[in-house]
Amino acid sequence: MTALISLKDVTKTFFNDGFAVEVLHGVSLDIEAGEFVAIIGQSGSGKSTLMNILGCLDQPTSGEYRIDGEPVSDFETDELAALRRRTFGFVFQSYNLIPTASARENVEVPAIYAGLPARERQERADMLLSSLKLGDRLDHRPNQLSGGQQQRVSIARALMNGGRVILADEPTGALDSQSGEEVMALLRRMHEDGHTIILITHSREVAEAADRLIEIRDGRIISDRAKKARTASEAAAGLQKAVKEGSAAIADVSEAVKMAIRALHANLFRTVLTLLGIVIGVGSVVAMLAIGTGAQNSVLDRISAMGSNVLLVRPSMANFRGGGSAPVTLIPSDADAILELPNVSFAVPEMTSSVTLRYGNIDYQTTANGTVPAFTQAKNWKVAAGEFLNADDMNTYAPVAVLGQTVAKTLFPDGASPLGHYVLVNKIPFQVIGVMAEMGASAGGNDQDDTILVPLSTGSMRLFGQRNVRTITVQVEDSAAIDLTQDAIQTLLDTRHKAEDTQITNMSSVREAFTETSNTMKLFLGCVAAISLLVGGIGVMNIMLVSVRERTREIGVRMATGARRRDILLQFLIEALVVSAIGGAIGVGLGLSIGALAKVLGMPVSFTIGPVALAFACSFLTGLVFGYLPARNASHLQPAVALGAD
Repeated sequence: MTALISLKDVTKTFFNDGFAVEVLHGVSLDIEAGEFVAIIGQSGSGKSTLMNILGCLDQPTSGEYRIDGEPVSDFETDELAALRRRTFGFVFQSYNLIPTASARENVEVPAIYAGLPARERQERADMLLSSLKLGDRLDHRPNQLSGGQQQRVSIARALMNGGRVILADEPTGALDSQSGEEVMALLRRMHEDGHTIILITHSREVAEAADRLIEIRDGRIISDRAKKARTASEAAAGLQKAVKEGSAAIADVSEAVKMAIRALHANLFRTVLTLLGIVIGVGSVVAMLAIGTGAQNSVLDRISAMGSNVLLVRPSMANFRGGGSAPVTLIPSDADAILELPNVSFAVPEMTSSVTLRYGNIDYQTTANGTVPAFTQAKNWKVAAGEFLNADDMNTYAPVAVLGQTVAKTLFPDGASPLGHYVLVNKIPFQVIGVMAEMGASAGGNDQDDTILVPLSTGSMRLFGQRNVRTITVQVEDSAAIDLTQDAIQTLLDTRHKAEDTQITNMSSVREAFTETSNTMKLFLGCVAAISLLVGGIGVMNIMLVSVRERTREIGVRMATGARRRDILLQFLIEALVVSAIGGAIGVGLGLSIGALAKVLGMPVSFTIGPVALAFACSFLTGLVFGYLPARNASHLQPAVALGAD
């Protein structure tokens, strides 16, 4: 009959700083199904190394190891994990329970990697714990259980997938005598149910509970004594695997997410510091792009409102070398001359100056703008009440004015209509004939409604004391010929002034230049936010590296219960992604809140799904990239080494 476990001339050599240390020396051993075997030896005898090889937690350096006649000495890592999952159950001296998980969740671990659905594994875990008199402790964490209760949870975990072979490593070593006796009674009962029990101990008294004693010393078996004749166990032959395997990968990703949240909650302060970089980065992306896009759209809307076929003529400072203000050379007749050129719809001259208004007992300082009737068409600015300036006002030097909304509300705070009333402008009475519609702030943040509009002729003679104009706004009929018209205007003015003392701005060029500058600025702000995300990513990597170090033993337990490398890799990657997703969600909320606050304060803000999705995706990508190295390190740990970590 083929032995369940068979070792032949097995050796194990460890290498330390280039020195080879052979721990096992040609061990040969057969264990039948259903046996209760105790392997006894003092510290350093090699019994723990032998147990690791028997449980497929480590591989022999040489020799042959067979289970059910199948050679497993040369199995790959994932093949060994599958073998542990379907064959072995482990009971450890230090229990090796996951501290942040409940008793039920600890028992469920082997079934997770066997692919058992969540509901079925919960029911089986409850049944096993209840059978071990822990039915009232299902939701208790390890630190809420006594040593004996923790060991019973460990036994239930060993039985979760059936536990055809139970490897018990010093199962009573950390228990008081009564709890130790209870655990040994449980092992005896499991043996009677058909489980093959391999007990590793240094205590001869504990070993005497077994039916067969194997003593090891200095890496060699020195005695193998059966207390009774070996007989095939009918219970062992009939023992069936309790859990039918599904997918060997983690069957329920929600388990990994729950584990991640438990780990984060266990180190809350450290987690908050780690999330800070991601929160700032994502929040910056959302807020900066919302405010930047809003400002860009606001300016572009105003430029578009003026039309893409608009030219602005201003005095040039290119040849100005004197001190003080640049000379102003444009005059109203320049606008009349421009209007005579082909492809010109209108030419609107303007001159401005700071003035003091008075109505009743209210004094107010604002800007007076001397202009012409075509002003409303040039600026795409409508009259809300009354009428605008006309040709008669220009020709008769009429003292009439049109108020901007801010001026109207300041001088007439009671809501009365300003129409027909006289307002003193620098002590000169002007009759209000109209009120402009509200325009809001300009691209530079100036209040466009804070102005009073008067006829250019009247303002030049009675308010400004000059005949030069500040700008001339020109609209062309055919935008396709705007460049030719611009050249014609420039030639006309150079000829009239006998000097190159003016400059012309094409609004379509302004729009393109502004768009390019705005996009560059948004790119710069995005780079700043990306640096924050980079810092956050490094924080994620650090916390995950620390987490791997702190939870090395837990990783060993998961591998002992059947987790493959990709299971561990996926587990820690999901943890990194959860950290980044939480940080990303908080960052998005923070960015939206900042944007909303800016909007309340009057800043132009534009919320779109693109930046939000981009920022959240970047945080997710950060977790994936920076979480990979720690996850890979965790997945490449050797089970025996991980279980032996302090």
